[in-house]
Amino acid sequence: MWQSSPPGSIYDYIRVASFSLGPDGRIDRWSRRAEEMLGIPADAAVGKDPVEAFVPRELRDTAHRKVSRILDGREWTGLVPYRSVGDPEGPGVSGLAEIYVMPSETERGEPAALCLVVDVRALRGIETDLAAAQAVFGQSPLGFVLFGTDLRMLRVNERFTTVFGGPASRYRGGGPHDFLPGPEADRMAAALRRVLDTGDPVSELQLLGTVPGEQERRRWSVSLYRLHSGSGRPIGVAALASDVTGRRRAEREAANARRNLALLNEAGARLGNSLDLETTARTLLDVAVPQFCDLASVDLYQGLLAGDEAPPGMADGSAELRRVAFSSAVSGAVPGAVLRGAHDSDACPLGDPADPVAVGALHRYPFHSPRASALRTGQPQIIPARECPEHTEGGSLVHSTLAVPMVARDTVVGLAQFSRTKGSEPFGERDTALAVELAARAAVCIDNARLYRREHERAVILQRSLLPPVAPEAAGLDIACRYLPGTTATEVGGDWFDVIELPGHRTALVIGDVMGRGLRAAVAMGELRTAVRTLALLDMEPAEVLSALDEVARGLGASGEGARTPGRTPRRPAADAPHAGADLSEVYLATCVYAVYDPVTRRCTFANAGHLPPVLVEDGEPARLLDVPPGLPLGVGGEPFEESVVELPDGALLALYTDGLVESREHPLDEGLGALRAALSRAGRPLEEACDHVLNALDTRHGEDDIALLMARVRGLPKDAVGDWNLAPEPRSVARARELARDQLAEWDLDVLADTTELLVSELVTNALRHGRGEIRLRLLLDRTLVCEVWDADLAQPRRRRARDTDEGGRGLQLVGLLSAGWGTRRTPRGKTVWFELNLPDGEASVGDPAEALLSLF
Repeated sequence: MWQSSPPGSIYDYIRVASFSLGPDGRIDRWSRRAEEMLGIPADAAVGKDPVEAFVPRELRDTAHRKVSRILDGREWTGLVPYRSVGDPEGPGVSGLAEIYVMPSETERGEPAALCLVVDVRALRGIETDLAAAQAVFGQSPLGFVLFGTDLRMLRVNERFTTVFGGPASRYRGGGPHDFLPGPEADRMAAALRRVLDTGDPVSELQLLGTVPGEQERRRWSVSLYRLHSGSGRPIGVAALASDVTGRRRAEREAANARRNLALLNEAGARLGNSLDLETTARTLLDVAVPQFCDLASVDLYQGLLAGDEAPPGMADGSAELRRVAFSSAVSGAVPGAVLRGAHDSDACPLGDPADPVAVGALHRYPFHSPRASALRTGQPQIIPARECPEHTEGGSLVHSTLAVPMVARDTVVGLAQFSRTKGSEPFGERDTALAVELAARAAVCIDNARLYRREHERAVILQRSLLPPVAPEAAGLDIACRYLPGTTATEVGGDWFDVIELPGHRTALVIGDVMGRGLRAAVAMGELRTAVRTLALLDMEPAEVLSALDEVARGLGASGEGARTPGRTPRRPAADAPHAGADLSEVYLATCVYAVYDPVTRRCTFANAGHLPPVLVEDGEPARLLDVPPGLPLGVGGEPFEESVVELPDGALLALYTDGLVESREHPLDEGLGALRAALSRAGRPLEEACDHVLNALDTRHGEDDIALLMARVRGLPKDAVGDWNLAPEPRSVARARELARDQLAEWDLDVLADTTELLVSELVTNALRHGRGEIRLRLLLDRTLVCEVWDADLAQPRRRRARDTDEGGRGLQLVGLLSAGWGTRRTPRGKTVWFELNLPDGEASVGDPAEALLSLF
């Protein structure tokens, strides 16, 4: 009897059975496959006609006709219906069998036959499955490869041959090295061997290759799995490969887009946070390196940095530039060495084209260079590897440079360069667009910083020009002063101080602070300082000076119909008026202390407009804040200012200062004032040393505000330097005044000034008798100059006029003006004072000849 086929063989799928017929046409042998397939045991089939054995009764007539020639000695194939379960007479599962009859003979030469029975339905199913498998294999958009156990290709589909070229027969028997480059083929072979040995599938194996006729490298994603026979024996490996080049490109573009957006967001967040040119340029490079490129630099037109609106050569891109920033992610890169042109000598320092450009160095780009073209046209230029340096000092190859002009407000202000080294992707259109956007944002910030720097420098120049000399002189006072500007990150403030000489060897000490910053504050400070000096020369009282100065401050912000009239309180804008919520600096508020010191009496009269109080240090005593009424800041208006008179001991130290010295974000104002008093209490005797000690002891390096410090050591005039007499209002007092003046000058060894002094004293005393009233007072003061004052009780001020040739009088004040170094008049609480001043013999001016002066008047 026939044995059943091994499990998992092909016969399990096609359902095949066999039996044989003897010479009589009846079944003489019945296989086990026949028993399983037809459901008829051997003892029920042997000896029977095959039609009667398994063909249903109703079909037997037709079946007899088909098998009537079964033993005629010829091979034939036919379809025979059958019933596969139990008794052929009974019900069962019907099927259609294809019988293949192969004639044979017995040992005696009698005719016999071997019959094969195949289930037609199972056979048709297998054919359908094979057709479907063939369709999938041939029409799949994926590359399909079957590898045998020797890792040789058994079969490839059409997609595979289309990608790699050639007929399918070319690949049969080949391996991974026949269609992949060496390293990739090694990876593929290792993966195939691992899958065949372990049975573990591999997903998403990434392989690189080149399609014939194309330059672009393609990327495939390959999945591998092991194939088994019906018995479970490994028979090979199947590989499914898909071209993911486009998907990878899309993913890369999406990643680049996300990176570009992140870079733009970072640039927007970081750029513009500083008003320093170099800081802004470095911030741009910090954003770009290494996220966008490997090396980068920023060059700016030197002329624009110097304040020129259009430096020579700017139109053609050959103007001087200064390298303000450089950044590199390449180890060993030298600034400039990686961003110089190999063919056009780009970025060469002036006078030495062999050296690289260092940060801060000046250089030019030749007219025909691509970088000059970018500056000239305002369009970015991608500079290929042949026009970039071959190597940096560290040995990294630069394969491309992107030169992007920095355009702000339709003006090219400089050039940003971005370079990529070997191993990085070359610059594309998206990269160029991103670089242009980054450079544009940085250009606006850099131009703002440039404009700010220009305004800041002008404000500093203006502010410095308005401050008094480093060592101002004053009668009866030793003066020391310091001015510390804020850092470059802060704008110029409106701090100022001044030392003004007044008649009678008096001195006005002024310190003030305009609220707000920048050029406008500096201009306002200059106007207020000029107004203070003008008002001081009118010899007004300190409170009157501040009242007039308040009118000036309120008038600074007025224009048009809003201009203020002196003496009239301005009408405040309504809360909903335009600009009602503007910064207070726009209305020019300012604080100020105005003090007048008289060295004869050592009295100092203070008036304060919202400023911090002065500090006084007496010998052996701790420093104290003077109790000076604070008043309202200048520009507020509506309130009078009060005066406070303080008698200053000889040798006392007086300090005036601005809030930058004592106020900071780090500590409250009271703490700063306490530190100032402590520093002044420990200050040394020399005044300059005392100034330095105060600045060193306090935190003056915070850079939040300008700092002004004015210190004065009191040195009253000695008694022997003052001559003071009261004269009766009678004619003989004129001669008495001349006599007193001559005697006093003889005591001072100033006989050379006696004639001039006698003449001028005579004129002033005579005028007091004629035009004044009350007792006359004569006072001579000797310090750096000789001052003569004549006092009377009349308030009418003398007026100088030009006398005609026929006039008998009117030449007295003309004579005083010709012979003196200066003269003037001022009001006093009880009248007026007329004074003149003479330079001492060793002074700058020579003493005039009274006789020549008298002749010149006629």
